[in-house]
Amino acid sequence: MNEISQDKNLTFTRYEGGERPDDWDLEEKIFQQDTTYKCPTYVHKTPPCQGSCPSGHEIRGWLSIARGMDKPPSEDMTWQQYAFNKMLEANPFPATMGRVCPAPCEDGCNRNEVDDFVGINALEQYVGDWANDNDLKIVGTPDFESGKSVAVIGGGPAGLTAAMFLRRKGHGVTIFESHAELGGMMRYGIPGYRTPRDMLDTEIGRIIDMGVELRMSTKVGEDISLEELDEQFDAIFWGIGAQSGRGLPIDGFEGTPNCMNGIEFLDAFNHGWVKGTAERVVVVGGGDTSVDVASVARRLGHITHSAQKEHAGGAVIDFAAQDVAGSLRREGMQATLTSLFPIEQMTAAEREREDAIREGIDIKGSVMPLEVIKNDDGLAIALKLCECKMEGNRPVAVEGTEFEIECDIIISAIGQFGNFDGIEAMDAGNGFIKADGLYSVADKEKHFAGGDILRPHLLTTAIGHGRIAAESIDHFLSGSPLDKRPKVDVNHFNLLNELHQRGKDPEQYDHTQIRGTDSEEFAVHNYEDRSATQIVTHDELYKGHFGYDAREVRNEIHISAKDVLGNFEERIEGLSEEQAIHEGNRCMSCGMCFECNNCIIYCPQDAVFRVKKSEVTVGRYVDTDYDKCIGCHICMDVCPTGYIKMGLGE
Repeated sequence: MNEISQDKNLTFTRYEGGERPDDWDLEEKIFQQDTTYKCPTYVHKTPPCQGSCPSGHEIRGWLSIARGMDKPPSEDMTWQQYAFNKMLEANPFPATMGRVCPAPCEDGCNRNEVDDFVGINALEQYVGDWANDNDLKIVGTPDFESGKSVAVIGGGPAGLTAAMFLRRKGHGVTIFESHAELGGMMRYGIPGYRTPRDMLDTEIGRIIDMGVELRMSTKVGEDISLEELDEQFDAIFWGIGAQSGRGLPIDGFEGTPNCMNGIEFLDAFNHGWVKGTAERVVVVGGGDTSVDVASVARRLGHITHSAQKEHAGGAVIDFAAQDVAGSLRREGMQATLTSLFPIEQMTAAEREREDAIREGIDIKGSVMPLEVIKNDDGLAIALKLCECKMEGNRPVAVEGTEFEIECDIIISAIGQFGNFDGIEAMDAGNGFIKADGLYSVADKEKHFAGGDILRPHLLTTAIGHGRIAAESIDHFLSGSPLDKRPKVDVNHFNLLNELHQRGKDPEQYDHTQIRGTDSEEFAVHNYEDRSATQIVTHDELYKGHFGYDAREVRNEIHISAKDVLGNFEERIEGLSEEQAIHEGNRCMSCGMCFECNNCIIYCPQDAVFRVKKSEVTVGRYVDTDYDKCIGCHICMDVCPTGYIKMGLGE
């Protein structure tokens, strides 16, 4: 059961104590409405969960599958498989993202206005895990080859997503990856207890099984030149990520052996080069990366006997050993995480912050670093800080509040940028690639880019970039490049596609001019799609239809500070099928009919009726008899989902 504060209403009421707006006379409104000649029009809009999803999931669609409203198109397909296929239209990593995405979709969920958001992230993990356990493959790859070839530089979330969608279009894809394994930040930037490696390998493997060629341990600009790429491929997608971390811009950080950036630390840990840390670690940041760094440091603990050893690439990790884990002894260590912003305003996910505190990490908010204090050997022994206030994104020091934190390692996790060694021509001058809204690289024909190399952000953002860029590349290769994208650029429900998969396509139109289309079989009558431009807001819904219904909360294994050392087990336990279906039922289906029958029940003229059972599909459940409709608008007022609007009816 989820916890809701005592002062939060358990059910929605539009007006307290029977209040209503002074300027709204309901009787007058009804009498005016029935002279307007307006009748119900079914208007599809994008729900806010979907509009908030950077990868562009059709979230409402797979929630309706979980609730059993949208049935699989064939009897031999399970609802989980149908939901998984729907997820793949935007995101090939549901099991991964169901674990690590901070879920902006849940922040935008209209159900927050009633009781609590729908557990979208949890349901995504359930379906993703079910697909992995049942060895589901990616469907939709055409049985032909376009003859076009695309080089994808970087095998992270953006590159892998672009590869999947390009293969679906029949294009040849070759991924160039500088590491020995694919995954990018999902593998080398996030610890395995958050993204289990067997799960990640399964999701990546599906994409490779589509016929994607691999050039592993191959660095563009070193092992193959830009000129060679241009000669060998018809298009190039850059998904190289932002692999260089930023150091602290304070005296004493640069060049100090025991000062490093968070990207270096996590990369070394996820390669297996780091077996332990020092006794006192200070991490400066405030985002998810900084929490990951501090949490990994706590789990590694302090190794009292370490050897200095080079790893691949020649760099030395002074605080770790390579192959002596069996002879090392872990001891407790102190991990401190500092943030310019107050703790509650840190960009790291609240769940991750709370786990970090529970695991013994000391988080200090509203403090800024001033100077690295070093000993006579040139090693950092303390970080000098002070309290600060934020003016926008600029910290302002509070005089007289200076203090020091003694430490053995200082890790900067304040940002990152791209590595352009050997490919300097791709650098826009600020450590990133510059691309337009179609993800086409400025001034470089047939070059496209996405992910952190444009702007470091969420994994789900990189996935969205890869999806849209693949579409832009496909149009480019076909000789019909796009000139703009939809205002609401996500994977939308398409009624014609829904009718087609059910074998209910409209008849061919002979282009004969007629008056009205309500009785014609060639028209998708009484339906308007505004999803590319409009998001349905909570005040368009009749929220009084929804009673309190507690959210299904995933069980999380919380680790105490005394038990965290050496514990790299996964923390989140997935939902059961029963719980997943329950979350599907909690969805309010914003902007789309969910077959509640309110409009039929409350219509005083019996003008609204169900369509024939043989004709029912998602979005086509009810129709209107315009000879009976008087335009009273009651159906619109009682529509829980905001699907019904009043428009000209003929």
